[in-house]
Amino acid sequence: MSEYKKIKLKEWAVEDRPREKLLVKGARSLTDAELIGILIGSGNLNETAVELGRRILVSVNNNLNDLGRKGIDYLKTFNGIGEAKAISIVAALELGKRRKEAEVFVKKKITSSRDGADFFTPLLGDLNHEEFWVLLLDRGNKIIDHFMISQGGISGTVIDVRIILKNALEKLASSLILCHNHPSGTMEASEADLKITRKIRNAAAVMDISVLDHIIIGQNSYLSLADEGMM
Repeated sequence: MSEYKKIKLKEWAVEDRPREKLLVKGARSLTDAELIGILIGSGNLNETAVELGRRILVSVNNNLNDLGRKGIDYLKTFNGIGEAKAISIVAALELGKRRKEAEVFVKKKITSSRDGADFFTPLLGDLNHEEFWVLLLDRGNKIIDHFMISQGGISGTVIDVRIILKNALEKLASSLILCHNHPSGTMEASEADLKITRKIRNAAAVMDISVLDHIIIGQNSYLSLADEGMM
């Protein structure tokens, strides 16, 4: 028989228990594994909640962005993670994304490609499929609106330029920023990316609307066609 004996959380020193540690030292003092441990509450016969959280993180190379791309079914493959616990983890990660999105939107002004990437990353960074979005701006580069124009990939879907321009005209936009994601993480603009950029830019110019940039969002980075002189 194995001599291994799991040390229960209640047997830990008070300052090492994640809930107590959060109360005393604040949430920032906790590791990612400890935060996940609080979410799931309990582990399994051989692991505490924190140890289980650590193993989940190791499975994605300790990358929370990669964990955000995993679904409920993936989390349920870990012993001790049922549907309810998996839902708690997914919900917490989604809240983190929405908080980041809200912080960027409060700024309401785009002054660089970094601002544009910060705005779209919470929307597109964790997706396993491609989406194409448009950001509408006024003359002061303040955000008016944003909307998805297609889903599934530029080469696989029809991007209706008329819908983009219709929305821009209705919202009295002076300029717009295009954005789509590359789920593979490849930070290279394809010929299709360049072609649709030129098509939208030329059509918008007729309406005195400027296309300021086309941003490609990867898993942990972005590519700005404007910054690269590819507009």
